[in-house]
Amino acid sequence: MTPASSSSTAGDTRPVVAVLFGGRSSEHAVSCVSAANVLAAIDRDAYRVIPIGITRQGTWRIVEDWEKFTFNPEAMPEVTDNGTSVIPSISEHREPLLHRGADGTLSELDVVDVYFPVLHGRYGEDGTIQGIFELSNTPFVGAGVLASAVSMDKHFMKAVMVNSGIPACPFVLITEVKYEHAPEVMTERVEKLGFPAFVKPCRAGSSIGVSKINSVSELDVALKEAFEHDNKVIVEPLVDGREIECSVLGSVYDRRARTSVPSEIVVGGDHEFYDFEAKYLDLGSVKLICPADVDADTTAKIQDLAARTFKAFECTGLARVDTFVTADGEVLINELNTLPGFTPSSAYPQMWAASGLEYSELISELISIAMSDHARQAANQPTS
Repeated sequence: MTPASSSSTAGDTRPVVAVLFGGRSSEHAVSCVSAANVLAAIDRDAYRVIPIGITRQGTWRIVEDWEKFTFNPEAMPEVTDNGTSVIPSISEHREPLLHRGADGTLSELDVVDVYFPVLHGRYGEDGTIQGIFELSNTPFVGAGVLASAVSMDKHFMKAVMVNSGIPACPFVLITEVKYEHAPEVMTERVEKLGFPAFVKPCRAGSSIGVSKINSVSELDVALKEAFEHDNKVIVEPLVDGREIECSVLGSVYDRRARTSVPSEIVVGGDHEFYDFEAKYLDLGSVKLICPADVDADTTAKIQDLAARTFKAFECTGLARVDTFVTADGEVLINELNTLPGFTPSSAYPQMWAASGLEYSELISELISIAMSDHARQAANQPTS
């Protein structure tokens, strides 16, 4: 199918939303499934939509058959190179996208009015793609460069939380260089945390590369697995508490962000924790209880900390805040996700649905916030 050119839609005043998905991260397949749900939910009466997939090598291209993207262990979804490409402009004058056909011919597509990145992991939610949006002076859904970069890195995320007075889980930072040159020192620090413990790549999501260890003898293997995804790793002790999440929605310009009812993740079957297979492939072993069965005071505490975390990182648009709630009612922030999943099993949209905001309404509101934020930022810029 040939993409519509800007000339063929010249009389159409609907804003153009470019949905980006796939990408170069290890969460490529998750991104594809999230995007299929977002694309299906966008109001076509209100917006024109350009579905742009990004290959694992970084090539942008139009993807017309996005409806087929589902989780299939035998053939996980992927954006592959078909010889065509989309070339974004980084001019602040908001020039049209260019489309290069398989024969090398160039044509103009529409000018993008707002980008909707549904990109999980590195090169998608770590501030890199957000830099392109900001260079091109184009509104986009979600956090900006700084908030995205800091939130993506579990090490720096912890630092911001501690500095902001937000209760966070204790951790030990291990880099490949440190472990290579001083393994005994790193091992000793992990031992002081206690076991069981979790070994996590600092800049990966969807539980990719995460291992649960029950003794120091398992640390070396777990670190090798994590280092395949990142050269920086954190180790956290197991927190004896319930895994409660909360969705946040709002603008960096708002005094306080909106928070959803919280939900609880209960993992069963053969899974020791909420790993990739449990999240996306073995859904029968995972139960999302929404709303979570917690008392009013604990709910208020979770929502307050979620909103505070959102503001501390200067987020905008959306975020999912993951917490641990202990038996004595203490709430610890596990992590902040600035581009949470939108798959059928994802908690973020389910929590908003339980709060009275249906999926399609949520998508429309996110687009609206992005465009409003851009206008408010432009109004605050000094004139030259």
